[in-house]
Amino acid sequence: MSAEPIADEPGAAEPLRDEPFTPEILERSTPFQGKVWDVVSETFRYNGEPITREFVDHTGAVAVLAMDDEERVLLIRQYRHPIRSRDWEIPAGLLDEDGEPALTAAQRELAEEADLAAEQWNVLAEYVNSPGGSNETVRVYLARGVSEVDAFEREAEEADIEVRWVSLDEALAAVLSRDLQNPSTVIGVLTAAAHRASGWADLAPGDAPWPRHPKLGRADW
Repeated sequence: MSAEPIADEPGAAEPLRDEPFTPEILERSTPFQGKVWDVVSETFRYNGEPITREFVDHTGAVAVLAMDDEERVLLIRQYRHPIRSRDWEIPAGLLDEDGEPALTAAQRELAEEADLAAEQWNVLAEYVNSPGGSNETVRVYLARGVSEVDAFEREAEEADIEVRWVSLDEALAAVLSRDLQNPSTVIGVLTAAAHRASGWADLAPGDAPWPRHPKLGRADW
């Protein structure tokens, strides 16, 4: 006896994508102001009811998966105090310079953390880091045609950064074995492997608009 076909779920014909939504904000305060980011409290109306939520009000960030002509990717090992670990990650940094384009920030971070410049830039991925508790949105770039630049003087946790070039396959294996857990690294490596399989045909240019960034691209923040 053949199984009955499963009826389409409501909205199944719509494109599979997140839907921006702006509720009515009834009240907003800042219980905590930090050096890098704040914690805000907002009361908003949703489905006719007031709801209050606290979340980290984040600047947003960029990350860079740099790749050489042999399809090796650059990883840096850096101490991250909240997780008490020196994790392997791709170069990354905050969008904390007023008016600075995201691509310019990515180019700056690659130079500051890895002493590299790149000729070709593409958007590799975008993600929201913790949507239940933060508005942080991250864009991951693919940087190719890399070359060395003058060494940058680093301090604090960046002072003893360790740099390593590894094959994309080695990085992918480390992600799949859960040995690498930095989110920008995991997402960047997985996305790069998927794009490599399709011949890098569907990459967006590095200066593509970022309309879904909550601060750079939307007027309701």
